[in-house]
Amino acid sequence: MLTFPTSKINLGLRITEKRPDGFHNLQSCFYPVGWGDILEVIPASTHEVSFTSSGLSIPGNPEHNLCIRAYNLLKADFNLPPVQMHLHKLVPIGAGLGGGSADAAFALKLLNEQFALRLTNPQLEDYARLLGSDCAFFIQNRPLYCTQKGDVFSDTAVDLNGYYIVLVYPNLAISTAEAYAGINPHQPEASLNEQLLEPVANWRNTIHNDFEDSLFPRYPILPQLKAQLYESGAVYASMSGSGSTIYGIFNAPVDMPNQFSDYRVWKGKL
Repeated sequence: MLTFPTSKINLGLRITEKRPDGFHNLQSCFYPVGWGDILEVIPASTHEVSFTSSGLSIPGNPEHNLCIRAYNLLKADFNLPPVQMHLHKLVPIGAGLGGGSADAAFALKLLNEQFALRLTNPQLEDYARLLGSDCAFFIQNRPLYCTQKGDVFSDTAVDLNGYYIVLVYPNLAISTAEAYAGINPHQPEASLNEQLLEPVANWRNTIHNDFEDSLFPRYPILPQLKAQLYESGAVYASMSGSGSTIYGIFNAPVDMPNQFSDYRVWKGKL
């Protein structure tokens, strides 16, 4: 069976406090976008589970890949047969798009369907939370307002249907640890979820990603790309997650200028 893990952008990202467990609480709207990977799961020809990949290189031991970890989580509670997993990786790693988290969540959903486990979305989300803070979002994979570690959800009325998006990955991987090292948590004065209900053209003055404050001075290419997206006609531009992808939201399809030719660029309709 095949599935197509997507990715996400953050519409605003506020780090509100550091938690006793070492993580951080945040506020953000996660919004799915179509830049995605391809995951295949088939019955194993041997008695062992295997994982292979193609496309972009995935660092680390394949046996510890999030897709395998997702299988092992379910295997601990269900009598799953061995499978062969193959992931064709297209979403850059360390890009702030949640690509690895999506792979894990879509693996859970695919295994649930393939083996008729009859797990509900809330149950799948509980498994996904054990794999990473962003993973649970991709179970529903729809616009959600996210709080706590990014894994507690409420509905949002944000709707970007009819807009177009350009994502620019500047070949720069930023680790989560590096990004959080420069964060100064604070409680916002206004509700992000309410601000997101304003016209998208207003967001430039109100909706902010807190990671930009420390990462933009360190990596000048990031504010440069953001400025170039605005110059190209974006109604709103921002960094996604903890970086390094910069995205722009447009009213109409756009032909990007040559200055983006050295980077990985994805364009689509929201």
